[in-house]
Amino acid sequence: ETSPHLPAPENVEVDSYNFQSLLRWSPVPVENGTVLYTAHYRTAFCRTWSGMGCEQTPQTRCRFPPELRRRRWTIELRLRAELGALASPWVHTPPFVAEANTTLGPPRVNRVSASPDSLLVSVTPPFTPEPGDLLQYLVSYWENTSSPTERRELSESKTLFQIGNLKESTLYCFSIQVQLRIYSGHLLGQQSAPECHRTALS
Repeated sequence: ETSPHLPAPENVEVDSYNFQSLLRWSPVPVENGTVLYTAHYRTAFCRTWSGMGCEQTPQTRCRFPPELRRRRWTIELRLRAELGALASPWVHTPPFVAEANTTLGPPRVNRVSASPDSLLVSVTPPFTPEPGDLLQYLVSYWENTSSPTERRELSESKTLFQIGNLKESTLYCFSIQVQLRIYSGHLLGQQSAPECHRTALS
């Protein structure tokens, strides 16, 4: 039975990073007993509610099960609190689409090799690409001098690329972010922390 005495969970939201998504919420305070939570999902094309593997859990988070890791699916979630025979009203989330609502992290820089006029950079994408993914690495780089310098940009599609036309024995810094082509345009990731490397002496 639903009860006005058991409040519904608050701050119910989907947290999604690099296409790894979870539902999280604030705990419901009660005088005594352990509040348990049940979460369900449904999709835009299947309107019946299904369990997410979080039935009567004491946790305040629920990871998306593998069958929900489809980037373009529109997913709706609902959550309620339960205490003994009492159940709170359901709380519904707004529709969630991973491709539009996830946050992409920065790529990882694996190694940098310096030559007199270039830096050869090897990176790993922040998530495992799916077949057909079009990923670009947007590189911003600049000479690390005391005067404010022009930042230069380049766009690369490979995980091994060169920042070229540099001066020898000079310190250069760069920052990289990924751009994923999606159905509605582009998804832009977070920038990596700047890294600085000195070019070699010829």
